[in-house]
Amino acid sequence: MATMGIADFIDIIIVAYLIYRAIWFVRKSSFINLAKGLILVLLALWLSEFFGLIMINFILRKAVELGMIALVILFQPELRRLLERMGSTLNTNIGPSGTDMTRAISEVAQACGDMAATKTGALLVFERNVSLAPIIGTGSVVNADANAELIKNLFFKNAPLHDGAVILRDGRIEAAGCILPLSKRQNISKDYGTRHRAGFGVAEESDAVAVIVSEERGDICVAIHDEIKRHVSAGELAAILTKELIRDERKDEKLGFFSGVKSFFKRVDDDSEDEIEDETGDETGDGTDSEGKHEDKH
Repeated sequence: MATMGIADFIDIIIVAYLIYRAIWFVRKSSFINLAKGLILVLLALWLSEFFGLIMINFILRKAVELGMIALVILFQPELRRLLERMGSTLNTNIGPSGTDMTRAISEVAQACGDMAATKTGALLVFERNVSLAPIIGTGSVVNADANAELIKNLFFKNAPLHDGAVILRDGRIEAAGCILPLSKRQNISKDYGTRHRAGFGVAEESDAVAVIVSEERGDICVAIHDEIKRHVSAGELAAILTKELIRDERKDEKLGFFSGVKSFFKRVDDDSEDEIEDETGDETGDGTDSEGKHEDKH
């Protein structure tokens, strides 16, 4: 202990945290059985070396070497998502002006409140630092100012683009009728329909904020990464979007990189606590034929 310096303690703390995060990642990503198999292979490798089983040790060693490449391929979506989150968090680009985004948030909150009252299904996605250009390419370009009446018309039941998602970029409606990736998580309640799963999916695969209005229940929920905020009112929606989409420019300039690092680790810890639970007591669901009929396009 006398020879250990501050750098050694920092090194130990970082390694311990990375090990903790790796264990959490394996448990959360449903690859727990794969991890158990990997441990068994490593144990067999050690036993073969201990007992001098040269041929078996050689085969297992080569299998482990190739297995490391296979693991990168198997975990490619999760690793890509992690790197994108790191990059987006450390990005200090401010984006649109606060006035433009504030106006867009107000219009979206008003439109979602009205659509929830009339049980009109809707799915809106706010692009942040991770580009949604591939998703925008699946829909029809709108390129219009965010307007509550326009948003309600886009999601009107007989409108040609009502089945897809509306993408907002820099406080403007960029495209409508867009097709989103469905969430691959296995622990999502069956009460959620395809529209909700599409909103969860785009939030999981990027840093976008998804707003979903249930056609069956007439309520609003917000998806941010792996966190789901349910039964949100129009006023609460405006507050959530303001917190997530409008930055304090002076604070960002002052804190810069270190602010991004702190935000990233806070976000990772928040994700470890946020699990989508099967809450059947107060949600009869969007998984019915009525909801799915209008959402299969996602």
